[in-house]
Amino acid sequence: MSSGIDADIALDAAVVLSLGMNRVLGRGAGLAGRGAEALAALAAGRAEARAAALAEVESHERALREVVERNARIAALAETRAKIGAEVPLPERLRPDEQTPAELAAWCAAADQALDEAERRLSEHLAAQVSTQIFAVPAEGLTAAAARPAPPPAGGDDDDVQRNLERIMARLLPDAADAERRAVAEAARLLAEAGTAEEAEGVLHEVRLRIQSANRRTEERRAEERRLAAERDAAEQAGAERRYVLDSITAAFEDMGYEVHAGFETLTAEDGTVTLTKGAWPDHSVRMRVDDAAHVRASMMRERPAESEDDRRVDVEREREWCEAFEAARARLADAGIRADVGWRLEPGVRELPVSARSRQTRGRAGQREHHRERHN
Repeated sequence: MSSGIDADIALDAAVVLSLGMNRVLGRGAGLAGRGAEALAALAAGRAEARAAALAEVESHERALREVVERNARIAALAETRAKIGAEVPLPERLRPDEQTPAELAAWCAAADQALDEAERRLSEHLAAQVSTQIFAVPAEGLTAAAARPAPPPAGGDDDDVQRNLERIMARLLPDAADAERRAVAEAARLLAEAGTAEEAEGVLHEVRLRIQSANRRTEERRAEERRLAAERDAAEQAGAERRYVLDSITAAFEDMGYEVHAGFETLTAEDGTVTLTKGAWPDHSVRMRVDDAAHVRASMMRERPAESEDDRRVDVEREREWCEAFEAARARLADAGIRADVGWRLEPGVRELPVSARSRQTRGRAGQREHHRERHN
């Protein structure tokens, strides 16, 4: 064993999935339900029960992600609806709670149909707005038949031109950017000036091209938003996993009589650093750091420099005690779904223990105060 430890951390799948579920449900970082059952089955060596519980956790977590995606789409379409002033119904966003994976999947299927219909109607509303500007039709949109001041293009049927514009404009995605919508509308306005059927068809072709360009950019923006959302989700998941590891380490060592303190540098464990002390250790502590819930490094420290052979003998005793405690903690962490595989270790007594930074800073400030008093005496 060692007083200096470098270990790789691996979280059980049940922990990872449960943390993801808990983030969506807003229930904190504690394991619940089938995730806990999967860990219990793992500890008991019941492979079949573990596989069943883990499968249910995976199914539930996957269904929750699907709900999050639909909720995001509902929010985006609601924003578009407000921007273009359309009265189009949208499904209410779902707050997942006690629904089963099957119930969540059924809601997603129904939401998809409603959202596809809402997107179609929003596109039609947008097309009607453009047509109204061009042909001065009533506010009901392209489906309303009405006279307009502009004469029909020569050689062509005015109703046909309007129907073609309606059909083409309905392809424009409703959440296209304002600049993209303006570019399409500017091309469509040229229909009012078309003098022949050929000119009208040329204008409609340009409208098609601009809609294709607008839709391509809209799809690219949607993909970028999904990518950024996935990055945020991954960052939140990584943070949840690190907090879970830190909480589990804290609980394991506190159960064994240690006091767990926040890092001296930041006064918070958010940076992944904690310090372990014990009442019987007036001169020793253990500095432990968790990096991205994938790596843990630990090293025993001295609060003041060793000044005698007796100090160094006590150092070795404390190091051995710490080694035994770490092995016991590894067993407790395994029960919580955290595997710690030691990749590097330094045996007790091999090196002189380093002095903690806080102790050095305290001595430095004390020395400065003493020097200041000497200069003024």
